[in-house]
Amino acid sequence: MPDDPVHLFVSAAHSFAELVRSIPENAWDGPGLGDWDLRSLVGHTSRSLITTSTYIHQPAQVEDVTSAHEYYAMVRAVSAQLGSADIVERGRSAGAELGANPADAVDTLVATATAAVRGAEDRLITVIGGRGMRLYPYLTTRVFELAVHSLDIARATGLAYDPPSEVLEDAAVLATRIAVLVGAGTTVLAALTGRSPLPQSFSVV
Repeated sequence: MPDDPVHLFVSAAHSFAELVRSIPENAWDGPGLGDWDLRSLVGHTSRSLITTSTYIHQPAQVEDVTSAHEYYAMVRAVSAQLGSADIVERGRSAGAELGANPADAVDTLVATATAAVRGAEDRLITVIGGRGMRLYPYLTTRVFELAVHSLDIARATGLAYDPPSEVLEDAAVLATRIAVLVGAGTTVLAALTGRSPLPQSFSVV
């Protein structure tokens, strides 16, 4: 089913790996996003695969977060406490861990993560901050991360890239739901219907 969270995650993961395979050898030390070089950006993106493989084996007893958009509202609060420096450093570390053959490393991470989720029930898992959350909504957040950062990678490298249409739709729907939850729904709706532009540096995450 196109809207099945496992199917969407597998699709997004394979699309990300295919994009990484096409990155030129001389681009890895070049600009990525913000304070990240390209290797760090790819490393940060790969963490969506790593956390999925890890969290799926960490059961939770209580469902603290009930939806993907609620997850992002929670992450905004956690990120504000951690600060941007911590996020930047984790991306750099993840990039370094990709080693001498980043594309091979990403392929391995994709294989591990997709094998873990195939056939998995919508179990309660422990995610960032020790919160309990169902697997399927968590996979929706990983689809979003893989889609958004794959576009960042394509932009940084000049590669032509579009996420699979079902992945792009799922990510766009989640972005809108996050916007409504954090109080920016009217701003996003007005922009999408050509009524007014988005404020400079606007983001729902």
